[in-house]
Amino acid sequence: QVQLVESGGGLVQAGGSLRLSCAASGRTFCNYAMGWFRQAPGKERDFVARISSTGGTAYYTESVKGRFTISRDNAKNTVSLQMNSLKSEDTAVYYCAARYPSKSSSWYLSTWDYWGQGTQVTVSS
Repeated sequence: QVQLVESGGGLVQAGGSLRLSCAASGRTFCNYAMGWFRQAPGKERDFVARISSTGGTAYYTESVKGRFTISRDNAKNTVSLQMNSLKSEDTAVYYCAARYPSKSSSWYLSTWDYWGQGTQVTVSS
């Protein structure tokens, strides 16, 4: 069992920055791939970024490349999402997620095993 708790959301002006954090518990945390997803009102939950178990490889959805950075600290059992140059389109509830290693060759939403409760990010124009 992996428990995930997000924090760091809030209200920010367009062009500003926020740093989201996800605190994880579980003996095998370091073996999980970790990701961030977001869901805007009336929209599907979408992939934002993911990072490998070692932190050596990261992937981002096109719309956040160059603005967001995902990182992890396995010693502290934390995963972060640094969000810079925020736009109104980034407004959403952001979720931290974890997936068992080598579970699937695909990265569909349904393949992720554990989810946090979400934290609201609102960007005003």
